[in-house]
Amino acid sequence: MVKTQKGFTLIELMIVIAIIGILAAVAVPQYSTYTKRAKFSEVVLAVTAFKSPAEIAWQTGRITKIADLDSGAHGIPPKITDSAGEHVVEVDMVDGVISAEGNAATVGAETYTLVGEKDGDALIWTTSGSCLSKGLC
Repeated sequence: MVKTQKGFTLIELMIVIAIIGILAAVAVPQYSTYTKRAKFSEVVLAVTAFKSPAEIAWQTGRITKIADLDSGAHGIPPKITDSAGEHVVEVDMVDGVISAEGNAATVGAETYTLVGEKDGDALIWTTSGSCLSKGLC
């Protein structure tokens, strides 16, 4: 009578474990970046409190110079520090530049900046900040 093999050999199991190890080595850093990016989205969203009123002030003609776009003026809220959010330290607008700083403990103190520029009669925003090089925004 011929015995048939049942189960896996040691080399087959070692190959499977090696493949799982390689996949885990790639997945864990990606997951870490993904969660940090998700937390940083709160920082990006926080600038909306300044961006929308600035655009309204610009479109209605209350402001004609970028340098007049400041926190606490023309319907733009004052600098936000305390209630900015769990992952946001502060959000401020000075001379048409909106800057938001992330929490050092959760998103590594990365910054998100929108720079307002005049394009004809329109106000356009250019994104900058340390979040770009980290792939967070």
